[in-house]
This record gives sequence, structure tokens and C-alpha cells, in this order.
Amino acid sequence: MIYPSIDKILTTVDSKYSLVHIISKRAKQMQETKHYQLPENEYKNKKELGRALEELEKGLIKIK
Repeated sequence: MIYPSIDKILTTVDSKYSLVHIISKRAKQMQETKHYQLPENEYKNKKELGRALEELEKGLIKIK
């Protein structure tokens, strides 16, 4: 199961499509640059997709 819950995150994002676009863009950025906004030991997920969801939940990703 994905942590954090997508239902909780949808309160900050307009739609599921926007969520997919934002998270996939951030996950690709993490894979390419290996730049994380939190120390790696603070993430609950091991993969970039889950880590991007965690960053969005914590408010580290700003949506325009």
C-alpha cells in the first residue's frame, strides 16, 4: 500500500490527473539528480514515487 494515502493528498491538489503529473515529474527529477528535500533516513518509502508523495504531503512541493 502506498504511504501517504492518496485521498489525504487530494485535498491539496485539484484532481488525480494533476497529482499524477506533479508526482511523476518530481520522481523523475529525484532519479536524475539524486536530490532529496529530506534526509534519506526520514523517508518511509524506498522508491522515488513514494518519496515524492511524502514530500507533497509534508508541503515541501509547492503547486502553482
